[in-house]
Amino acid sequence: MAKPVSIEVWNPNGKYRVVSTKPMPGTRWINLLIQNDCRLEICTEKKTILSIQDIIALIGDKCDGVIGQLTEDWGEELFSALSRAGGKAFSNMAVGYNNVDVDAANKYGVAVGNTPGVLTETTAELAASLSLAAARRIVEADEFMRAGLYDGWLPHLFVGNLLKGQTVGVIGAGRIGSAYARMMVEGFKMNLIYYDLYQATRLEKFVTGMLPLTYGAFLKASGETPVTWKRASTMDEVLQEADIISLHPILDKTTYHLVNKERLSKMKKEAILINCSRGPVIDETALVEHLKHNPMFRVGLDVFEDEPFMKPGLAEQKNAIVVPHIASASKWTREGMATLAALNVLGKIKGYPVWFDGNRVEPFLNENARPPAACPSIVNAKALGLPSSKL
Repeated sequence: MAKPVSIEVWNPNGKYRVVSTKPMPGTRWINLLIQNDCRLEICTEKKTILSIQDIIALIGDKCDGVIGQLTEDWGEELFSALSRAGGKAFSNMAVGYNNVDVDAANKYGVAVGNTPGVLTETTAELAASLSLAAARRIVEADEFMRAGLYDGWLPHLFVGNLLKGQTVGVIGAGRIGSAYARMMVEGFKMNLIYYDLYQATRLEKFVTGMLPLTYGAFLKASGETPVTWKRASTMDEVLQEADIISLHPILDKTTYHLVNKERLSKMKKEAILINCSRGPVIDETALVEHLKHNPMFRVGLDVFEDEPFMKPGLAEQKNAIVVPHIASASKWTREGMATLAALNVLGKIKGYPVWFDGNRVEPFLNENARPPAACPSIVNAKALGLPSSKL
């Protein structure tokens, strides 16, 4: 028998029982659920990551839907428990769902929601922040000051890299990769080289297209050297030419350890590598060795191969900036993610159709209007035969 876990209950007499495995930012998501006759139970256990048995205890004998987190292992055991409790809805409070066995969800007829369309700019902003922090050695300098070691200006003290006129490389020029590229091109006048299976036409036009409002045209009109773009034919071409490389691929069998010992060796000695995508995209053990032997090579990481753990030796490298998976951690974004996750579960409970485009979610985030009667994003909608909204 599963051990009981502590919860906070909202609207105890609600018709539908919805469980959230963690407290989430904001209150709008709570209000939307209780206004639609849901009894909401929020787990308040003082544990960062809940076990499968913890979540089974939360689900109990009757549960209509669960809002979960990407740190949880949602597979056969949990979807079976949710199905036995009468539940047909689960949503990650995340855009990614590598923690979810979608086939198991399909087997039990459970809709799996996620929260795209709300993380693009905030994730790109963190990647840009890590790029600047690594280039100008901000974290090292901060630690130096706090240790009381500064006793006067020196010509060689924490000399870093100038970004203007350098080349930024992007691996994966989707929404987040393209947003990051625009920030680096426009913010620091960097040239762009990118690799993607698909041509990023809008990004290319932004840099040097024929439209009068492109950034290249603006620089030229201002008497400055225009920036350039290049679509690489291979990923290695980006690694060899770029001064800063930011990784934005999906994680699958083809991108596991995409950056390994061999590819690290192809990068410039003073290059900067940024990863705000998925930890296993980088062979972290190989990265630690590369950092040890190349002190002017720098890295900024928001994700890790064996998260929440780092590979041995990484924390000791002064040329590594490491932050705890905070790419989406802006107030607006996290509150929006909570709202979208709640509406995915609520929509399935109510029998609403699936929104026509999971990346165009602004109508769900408008706090001054009632959200559309739809599930914002269900990743297995086609497999379950769920209808699509025509709104």
